[in-house]
Formats: sequence, C-alpha cells, structure tokens
Amino acid sequence: MAKLRFQLLLWTAAAAVLLLSVGYACAQTTPSADAPPVAEFPNTPQQNQRPEATFKVNSTLVSLFFTARDRHNGLIPTLSRSDCTVSEDKQPQTIKDFKAETDLPLTLGILLDTSGSQQNVLPLEQQAGSRFLHQILRPKDEAFVVTFDVNVDLAQDFTNSVDALTRALDKAEINTAGGNGAGGIPGIGQGPFPTVGDPKGTLLYDAVAEASKDKLSTETGRKALILLTDGEDMGSITKPDQAIEAAQKANAIVYVIMIADRPFYYGSYTFGYTGDSQMKKLAEATGGRVINVGNSGRKLQDAFDEIERDLRTQYLLSYVPTDKNLDGSFRKVDIQCKGDGLKIQARKGYYAIGNMQ
Repeated sequence: MAKLRFQLLLWTAAAAVLLLSVGYACAQTTPSADAPPVAEFPNTPQQNQRPEATFKVNSTLVSLFFTARDRHNGLIPTLSRSDCTVSEDKQPQTIKDFKAETDLPLTLGILLDTSGSQQNVLPLEQQAGSRFLHQILRPKDEAFVVTFDVNVDLAQDFTNSVDALTRALDKAEINTAGGNGAGGIPGIGQGPFPTVGDPKGTLLYDAVAEASKDKLSTETGRKALILLTDGEDMGSITKPDQAIEAAQKANAIVYVIMIADRPFYYGSYTFGYTGDSQMKKLAEATGGRVINVGNSGRKLQDAFDEIERDLRTQYLLSYVPTDKNLDGSFRKVDIQCKGDGLKIQARKGYYAIGNMQ
C-alpha cells in the first residue's frame, strides 16, 4: 500500500510538471491581449512594395524623400540614380534604391492657428484648406486636423473623408483666454501678443511636437504637417529645437504657410516679430519650406497648390548606412544631384533610434 501511495505521488508530480510545461509553451507562443504588436521590418514582401521613410531596429535601410528644383524654382521630375549622391556625417554612402514617388500613401496633418492674431484670416484658411484637401487626398491617403491657440486640440482624427475634414476646419473658432473671438488683454495670455511667464497665448511648438509624437510617429510612408500660422509662439512648453526634433523623429516634412493680418497683429503695439526665422528653421530641417502669403486669399490658394506639387513630385532615396550603431545620435544627411543651379529640398538628417516606427 505504501508503494502504491508513493507511485501515485510520483504520477501526480509528473502530471503537474507536464501541465506547467504546456502552460509555459502556450505563454511563449500565444501573446496576451495586452502584448505589444510584433515589429515588422523592411525586408518583408509588403514592406518592399511600400518603402518607408523610417529607421527601425534590426533594419539597415535609411529612406529619405526629397524634391529637386532648377535655378528658376521649377520642380525637376526626371532625375535618375546616377544623377545623385548621398553622404551621412560627410561620409559617402552607396544608394541602394532610387525612384520617383507619386503614388505612395500620404498622411497629412493640418495644424491651424486659431489664436487672436488670425481673427481676420481664419475664413480664408478654412476655404483654401478645404479646396486643398479635395484636390490632394486620394483613396489611400489620410489626414487629420489640429487647432492650436491657448490649447492644442484634435479637431478631426485620421480620416479619408474630405467632408469630415472640411467640417473640422469650418468649426474652428478663434480662441483666446478672453473667450472665443475676444481680443483679451495682451501680455497676460488673453491676446495675440507675446506673454511672460506661465500665461499662454499660442502653443505653436507644443502643437508641432504633439502632432508629430502622438499622430505621425507610428505612421509609415510619406508624412507631412502643414502649419498655417503667423509664426509666433506664446507659452509653449516645447522649445523650437524640441519641436524640430519631434518632427524629425516622426519623419515628417513640415510646410509652413505664413498668414496673418499684420495690421491687426501689430496694432498700436511695438512687440518684435521673430516668427519668420524660426519657421524657416523648422521647415528646412525637416525637408519642407516656408511660403509667406500675407493676408491674401489668392496667394494662400497658390501656396496650397505649390505644396501639392511638391508632395506629388518627390523622389525616394534609400541607402544602407556604413555606421550601423543605433546609438540615438543625429546623423546629418546631404543629398546632391547634378544640374546647373539645382537645389535639393530634403530633411537634414535622422535619429538612429532602434524603436522608431
């Protein structure tokens, strides 16, 4: 009887070990509902069909979008691989892939300044923005709308519906700390003028950083932010260089349309205007550009048309960097192409971060 009892104990222990082994194996092969998705890399068939302007862990491919212009500022759509060279931190790199890219899905973010200084130009922005979206969005494209003033608000999340995006633009209202459309008192966060200390007026850099991190960092393909503003930030926690870094890490091209009713902006005040230089730095660092339209509706429509042509006349250049160390450093990239007076519009580099999407 004692021997039987001992064998029974052995069988029970063996069964327990077997159950634990099966459970462990299941835990290893079946991810939980809360587990993060398994990363996909550019060497999968789907990735090869849709190259990504990204730099991922275990990936050695860097892909960059750029446009080329002649000395008269006209776009050049006929370049080939043999026409161009690329260097990283001044070290020549070998181009692996080069193609003109017009049909890759496009993800757009419209960032609309709704601070007090935009009071008289907001209707122009709404009308021209709607027209632009109708022209540029194709079935596989998506866009979202963000408004920024004393707050940063997502007015419309990702959608391919031009009607939904247009409704979000049309609903945008001027917002100051003094209330929608109220001029408030300049200098204490209630008007369209620079503030001192904690009070906030126009959270421009916060809007760029949040849109880059929260909306575009996990998207793939071509990504662009179109910023409609007078270029003045008042009260952002984010610094200009931090906004640039966020956009670069999201691989987003930033276009800035400078628009404002300048007589309203200055009024009888003598505040200095510094937005132009900062917006130029933001745009050029990410491969975009600044277009100044003043308060002209005609120039605003022309600006949107120029951006559409830019985004539909891009090249995609890919290379395997000689420095494969994912140390988080910023790598400066320089693209040069043959041509008399040729100008290349491209981002200034990328961050070698392993977990970038």
